[in-house]
Amino acid sequence: MLIGGLVTRRVRVPAREVVFVKGVIEASEGVAVVFADRGGDLTIATLPNQKDELDRILHDLAIETGALLEQVEEVGETPRG
Repeated sequence: MLIGGLVTRRVRVPAREVVFVKGVIEASEGVAVVFADRGGDLTIATLPNQKDELDRILHDLAIETGALLEQVEEVGETPRG
């Protein structure tokens, strides 16, 4: 999703993993910022030129923590249905 020039990703992790996920992302040289919505529901925002790096980090975190990544549609993609 693209909002105000930022690319966002929605991620759900076990609540006990929120601090770990935030720490990994925030330590990744300014790749993204993390917003905790409630419990383990997170919104992660980045600039379009950092999207691929963020997606690599999120893939690794999904393996490490069992995070569920919400399927996203990029700008210009046809919605699936």
